[in-house]
Amino acid sequence: MVKDRDATRRGKPVTMKLISAGETAANTNNVSVEAGEDLSRIGEMAKKYGVTLRTLRFYEDKGLLNPRRDGSTRLYTRRDKARLKLILLGRKVGFSLRDVKQMMDLYDPTGSNTKQLRLALDKSEKQLARLQKQRALVDDAINELSGSMSAVRQMLVERSAPSASAAG
Repeated sequence: MVKDRDATRRGKPVTMKLISAGETAANTNNVSVEAGEDLSRIGEMAKKYGVTLRTLRFYEDKGLLNPRRDGSTRLYTRRDKARLKLILLGRKVGFSLRDVKQMMDLYDPTGSNTKQLRLALDKSEKQLARLQKQRALVDDAINELSGSMSAVRQMLVERSAPSASAAG
């Protein structure tokens, strides 16, 4: 057992059970785990990737992340970190969480992943088309608004300039 000094400083005595690499590998979705792998806690993950604790728990509930558990402590592996990066990239470009999960779930560390790559390319092409359509609509809206603003500015100039009839 190893005591967590940070948790102890916060007034929460926490102990972590040290387990062998073999036990660790058996507990992680058939992904080999290197001895001494760097594990991160939920707070560290949230801070590093700019997300909330609630977001990380939500992604876990949806099956997108699968952190290890030591009691109630979530421990994120290198695999979880890579998956979170992909989730955040997918969300940034507008994919739904369902799309992201479909693409990530096709990953096979021992395979060629051609099915995954084809799906990612297909979804990316469709999303790019949606984004380009949105861009065109936004560009139209910007042009309309700019034109309206120019017309309003012109009206203000005309109405605030002293008129010749008022002077005479």
